[in-house]
Amino acid sequence: MTTALLHTAGELRARTRTGRRVVVMTMGALHEGHATLIRTARALAGPDGEVVVTVFVNPLQFGEGEDLDRYPRTLDADLKLAEESGADVVFAPAVDEVYPGGEPQVRITAGPMGERLEGSSRPGHFDGMLTVVAKLLHLTGPDAALYGQKDAQQLALIRRMVRDLNFGVEIVGVPTVREEDGLALSSRNRYLSPAERRTALALSSALFAGQDRHAAQEALRARAREVPATRARAAALSAIGESRAAADAHAVATAVPGGPAAVRAATRQVLDEAARLEPPLALDYLALVDPSDFTEIPDDFTGEAVLAVAARVGTTRLIDNIPLTFGAAS
Repeated sequence: MTTALLHTAGELRARTRTGRRVVVMTMGALHEGHATLIRTARALAGPDGEVVVTVFVNPLQFGEGEDLDRYPRTLDADLKLAEESGADVVFAPAVDEVYPGGEPQVRITAGPMGERLEGSSRPGHFDGMLTVVAKLLHLTGPDAALYGQKDAQQLALIRRMVRDLNFGVEIVGVPTVREEDGLALSSRNRYLSPAERRTALALSSALFAGQDRHAAQEALRARAREVPATRARAAALSAIGESRAAADAHAVATAVPGGPAAVRAATRQVLDEAARLEPPLALDYLALVDPSDFTEIPDDFTGEAVLAVAARVGTTRLIDNIPLTFGAAS
């Protein structure tokens, strides 16, 4: 197939539409993570539908001192990857096309959720992100739009905007794509020196350590629920490595499911060790949050959660996260 490169909304509107239009929004510098989004969009659109990939470096998302000027712009390579992944159109508008009157005076406000975590570290970032997403949804008119779960707070805010403001579009989250060593794919990875990249691996290693601790505790709790409330329960717990003193049947059966505090501690231990590496990892935040509002979860929390981390290695700022589910109380 041949992917069309369009630069104006008029060109996009002039295309004949038959099936579903599915959009993947990017700021360019496409990599395998974007390719996964495009392939997923192709499957959702079906053979009669249309996949549109937007490539637009949004100036509203960059704060003072951030990397707008050095953000990579690789449109020719982006077009090739989009075509190989199944896109019908690459929509690459100029700034004047998206903001014809200059910087917009009326913008989307992200609200309290947009002031937490990434919003606290990058004031105004989410207002700019939601504003351009709203504009691109209007300009492209999709039936569905796909976003990566690596930017979990962004995805949550887009879902909230679409619900609160009655956008008629389906928002689909796609799991994070990782390189073989575990580092989450990001356009900013190219800024890392070999030594910085080794340090950066602590982000994913820390998340996996928290995930492993969570899985072990959930397994222990599930095993406790399966065994009758007799001496057999303590014996069963001892069989999976718990001492009898620590494996009181009633205490384990009624313990906080998965232990958010223990998950945080296991994650932080890896990050603290990385802070002593050369070059060091400078932690911005570690959070275990409710994905509905990105507030920290309490110790008695049950349901879906997001374990998220952000840090700098050298001059490069990286984010990563994994989803966790804390089991229901017995």
